Amino acid sequence: MHDARNRKSVDLSDFPDLVMIMLGFKLRSWRGLLAMRRIGIGLKRISDNYPEGLLSHEGMMFGLTHLGFRQYWKDLDHLERFTRSEPHSTWWTHVRELSAAAGFWHETYHANGGVEALYVGMQGATGLQRFAPERRPVGPFMSARARIQGGGTANDQDSASAPLTKDGRR
Repeated sequence: MHDARNRKSVDLSDFPDLVMIMLGFKLRSWRGLLAMRRIGIGLKRISDNYPEGLLSHEGMMFGLTHLGFRQYWKDLDHLERFTRSEPHSTWWTHVRELSAAAGFWHETYHANGGVEALYVGMQGATGLQRFAPERRPVGPFMSARARIQGGGTANDQDSASAPLTKDGRR
């Protein structure tokens, strides 16, 4: 039986626009470690000196070759400002290098509703990919903000990424 005195919760009323983002790297070869190391240097700076709006940053392990991070941001505006600054703005260069030897993903959850995700070079379904239909991040679905806000309708997506119907048609 659980002791009710050890039960705890949190009051999030001061954080109405809270955003949680989970990031993951799944290594497929040793080369992926080199690119991950470059990204890790920036992540270390972040964990030592939080950028404005970052409330919490913690590392996670999903498996021996699958590492991740969970971050809580005050709001989407602060997260977006961070993504447009260093070190994040140059990470995409390293993610391209990384995708040859590893996969990268992130999933963003907004307290006011809305969830978005992006997967690069992942082999096999991860997270939301396990049950949600695939949609290419193009056009009105390109930015994280647009994906959180819905990014247009399903009719906006190209036919190659539309989910199949029960009879196998798009």
